[in-house]
Amino acid sequence: MKRNCLQLFILSIFVPFLISGCVPLIIGGAAAGAGTAGTFFYINGELKTDYHASFEEIWTACEKTIAVMHGTDVMPEKEIAKGTINTKINDEKVKFDITYKSKNVTTVAIRVGLIGNKLSSQLLHDKVAENLAKE
Repeated sequence: MKRNCLQLFILSIFVPFLISGCVPLIIGGAAAGAGTAGTFFYINGELKTDYHASFEEIWTACEKTIAVMHGTDVMPEKEIAKGTINTKINDEKVKFDITYKSKNVTTVAIRVGLIGNKLSSQLLHDKVAENLAKE
């Protein structure tokens, strides 16, 4: 009897977590932490990926992307190993977060709009990759 009560108690504690989606969130967080180059992760409205290029090459490719897309109100903030470029493209706020990861690996996270737009972010990533290939 005590064993059945204990099992029921344990199930009543863990089942809500399994059903609520917390486990997939943790698993997704672990997968996102792995950061395989060339893989895109859409987390909290930002589409992130790693590029096999130096921080400076990526920064230049992002600036060219903004110029090609006719970005206005461009506000770059560049530090040693990270930088942010805020702009408006087609009346939408766009934020590029560029972070040095290792010698020739740089992470770029793009958020379009207040809560994020995956399709628009993917378009901008495609433009960054295109500009990077031209260099």
